[in-house]
Amino acid sequence: MRILITGGAGFIGRWVVQRLLEDGHQVWILDNLSNGRLENIKEFEGKKNLMEVIIGDIKDQALLNELFLKQFDICYHLGASINVQESIDDPATTFENDTVGTFHILEQCRKHGVKLVFMSTCMVYNRAVSFRGIMEIDPIKPASPYAGAKIAAENMVLSYHHSFGLPVVVIRPFNTYGPFQKTGGEGGVMAIFIKRKLEGKTLDIYGDGSQTRDLLYVEDCARFVAWAGYSDRVNGEIVNAGLGRDISINDLAKLIVKDDSRINHIPHIHPQSEIAKLLCNYDKAEKLLGWKPQVRLEDGILKTEQWIQSTNLI
Repeated sequence: MRILITGGAGFIGRWVVQRLLEDGHQVWILDNLSNGRLENIKEFEGKKNLMEVIIGDIKDQALLNELFLKQFDICYHLGASINVQESIDDPATTFENDTVGTFHILEQCRKHGVKLVFMSTCMVYNRAVSFRGIMEIDPIKPASPYAGAKIAAENMVLSYHHSFGLPVVVIRPFNTYGPFQKTGGEGGVMAIFIKRKLEGKTLDIYGDGSQTRDLLYVEDCARFVAWAGYSDRVNGEIVNAGLGRDISINDLAKLIVKDDSRINHIPHIHPQSEIAKLLCNYDKAEKLLGWKPQVRLEDGILKTEQWIQSTNLI
């Protein structure tokens, strides 16, 4: 197929690109490099299936008008502002990128009959209240402008399915980690913790550390994202993906550093937007896509640590 991926030079986007290329599709990447980096996709240079890398913005309507003339079969829309604290500090930028930008992509997909896979987030949920984990029908809560912008975009995406019959799917991966994730302030907790461990620094935990995360290895996530585009069974649906196992931030820190003296608790920067318990129920993904995670948390930590040790990219 002919596929456009926005945010394809980002952390998850890079792995989705790899999966799509391995599956034999022709791939175009659109990224403004606000979160992504060209180094992430450098190894794909020269691959005959990578058709073009466009440095540009999803809000640039003239660019989109020209780009969508290439007659794509699927658009994987991963391009977004992704930082919760930045959304609190500057809600307008997150809204413009995540909601308005998604609207512009939607309009192009509607005009050209392109299936849209919309990357949302587990951060739209309230919290897990049972051991079954969070299901797609469970309550949502816009606890940050980031979550609010994603929820608004989700609703627009689904409205195009109901109003125009556009094939769309909203996907909500849980906390994704692995190689190529940034290890600084914009990175995920896993990458930051491993980097600080390797540097001999303390692992700083926001709040009391009792909050839990469901950590999904990035190659499992990329397989889920790709398959959501391939299947008509998820059209018009919201679908979760996660490990199906949660771990407290305290226990994660101990698992990584194995030395309580190197763990430090600091005041939370946005306690009002914290989600106390994130645990994914991925039954729907397994039923409709035949997808389930393959990489155990302990194995994923090892893979990620080996990658961070081996690179100077971060």
